[in-house]
Amino acid sequence: MKKRLLLAFSLVLLVITLGVVGCSDYFGSGSGTQDQSGTILSQQNIGIWVTGVGEVTVVPDIAMLSLGVETQAATVAEAQQEAAQAMDAVMGSLAGFGIEDADIKTQFYSVQPVRSFDEGRETLIGYRVINTVNVKIRNIDDAGGIIDAAVVAGGDSIRVNSISFTVDDPDAYNEEAREAAMADAEARAKQLADLGGVKLGKPSYINEYVGYVPPIVFRGADIAGGLPAEETAISPGELEIQLTVQVVYSIS
Repeated sequence: MKKRLLLAFSLVLLVITLGVVGCSDYFGSGSGTQDQSGTILSQQNIGIWVTGVGEVTVVPDIAMLSLGVETQAATVAEAQQEAAQAMDAVMGSLAGFGIEDADIKTQFYSVQPVRSFDEGRETLIGYRVINTVNVKIRNIDDAGGIIDAAVVAGGDSIRVNSISFTVDDPDAYNEEAREAAMADAEARAKQLADLGGVKLGKPSYINEYVGYVPPIVFRGADIAGGLPAEETAISPGELEIQLTVQVVYSIS
């Protein structure tokens, strides 16, 4: 019995020893290099890490309008009926400008009780219905007229929340920004290589980040007071599309 236990212990010790030797050989030859202390360094930490930025300024060709209706009545049915009538009128005004159903998307809909508080007592006074939609306006020149028509159609129930601008197809602009970002990254890496006295190699890692923030022209509070005497002026301005790349270059 003792001989069997001794033999089994010897076999386990042999397997552990072989495993440690094998792992040491594997990491030492394939994963990186070792410093003087014996610490293994990853290959990803060897090289020049830079961030390149590319920017393209474009004129927006799409307006995104957020608008809706808000009604309040003594009962849910009455509040919903008034909201439905107001929204139908708003939808009709959008159709008059050729806005297709596919370019109108419901953003928010809610039915909430309205309560008043007097000397610690809570009283139910009615119900509020809010219905908000996002409208894609493909002809930006119509944006001001669309807002004015919606205000007339919705009456006191109308709510114009915000308008923003973007481009319908950003791919072409992203390609231009990407080229500029990679050129910027390469210029930075070459300068660092020259300063460091090393030879710049090929990229071993590339990652990109795309982003642009459509400028907000106005919020609903900015048009308070009803329909303006003249058509609401809408200026899309310019849109900055920015793309950032992180690149790791090998060195020698």
